[in-house]
Amino acid sequence: MSTTPATKAAPTAPTAYAWEATDEQVSERYGVPLERIVRFDLNTSPAPPAIALRVLRDGAYGRAISEYAPSDYRELVEAAAARYGVERRELLVGAGADEILDLLAKAFLPPGAAAVIPTPTYAMYRVLTEQRPGRPILVPRAPAAAGYALIGPAVREAARGAALVWLCDPNNPTGRPEPDGAIAGLLAGLAADAAADGRTAPVVVLDEAYAEFVGRSQLPLRADYPRLVVVRTVSKAYALAGLRVGFAIARPELIAEIEPYRPPGSVSVPSVAVVTAALRDPDVLAATVARVERERGRLAAALAGAGFPAGPSVTNFLLVDMGSRSSARAMASGLLRRGLVPRTFGADHPLAGHLRFTVRDEPQDDRLVAAFGELAPAARAAADATPDPEELMP
Repeated sequence: MSTTPATKAAPTAPTAYAWEATDEQVSERYGVPLERIVRFDLNTSPAPPAIALRVLRDGAYGRAISEYAPSDYRELVEAAAARYGVERRELLVGAGADEILDLLAKAFLPPGAAAVIPTPTYAMYRVLTEQRPGRPILVPRAPAAAGYALIGPAVREAARGAALVWLCDPNNPTGRPEPDGAIAGLLAGLAADAAADGRTAPVVVLDEAYAEFVGRSQLPLRADYPRLVVVRTVSKAYALAGLRVGFAIARPELIAEIEPYRPPGSVSVPSVAVVTAALRDPDVLAATVARVERERGRLAAALAGAGFPAGPSVTNFLLVDMGSRSSARAMASGLLRRGLVPRTFGADHPLAGHLRFTVRDEPQDDRLVAAFGELAPAARAAADATPDPEELMP
């Protein structure tokens, strides 16, 4: 496969970044009762695992709730290290994967340095790069027919002289995993290029937020590529997004470079208690993954029946090609007026003609499917004058 030219940007002050609208904002703008709003845009679970409610109810953290959590998060680190099969000294805790990603940008991306971002992917990689400010180098992925896979030679070429490479596997928002061996091959190529050029290899950040849904991890590759950092979270497959706990996993010498940027006490005592218990209970993960797999297939079939088949996905969300940007805008506008919040994409985004939907529970997903059936004719006939919901939903 031929490589695709990368798009480079000069380091500039970051532009304002708008977070997704809150439930209250959606309610006010579209006149929908707050209790009728369903978030199909955030890739979160419709309900927490029972163990979370039990730990919070029992108050296992006792009077410690009035104190800060231990700065080393000892019990949490032990539980995470056992779950991921790594040493404690290879693991660093943060307030969700997003804080971990922020720490990595601070540690490994000096102002003015370049970061490679295969696109489309998670928007925060570019946001964090520009905040440094750094130079994002956008490398297009393969087309949908090829699974939006990384184009290894293009990423390698773009990474010559770059300080950082952002990767995501399975990838968000496409919902697809990288082909077997693709990341291992890329890391080997990056190491070879660095050796040939007489420079230090770039740090590779591999975001595995959705790894539990495929039951595989690239963690073993840190043995061969010392500058690999794998990011994990309990927000997705553990259904604990609101507790904000994530992890960086890397060789000890790399963790030592990140450690100075970690704020003390960013993870709360209740979060530590619940996540520690969840990581130690294999049934929590198994139950969520099984539910998502079952409901994902049902939702995908129902959307296809409504005339909008979703692309293949191994995650807790589906990416739906609406056929055109105007059709996507019209459908999103109609859904928002029904209190159903999709993930939309900006006009210049490579997925501008798509919508992404979280797999939620059966009643909520049935509301989405029914709305699709009602809105499909108008969406297909949509004109460019359709009001653009992206003004509200970035």
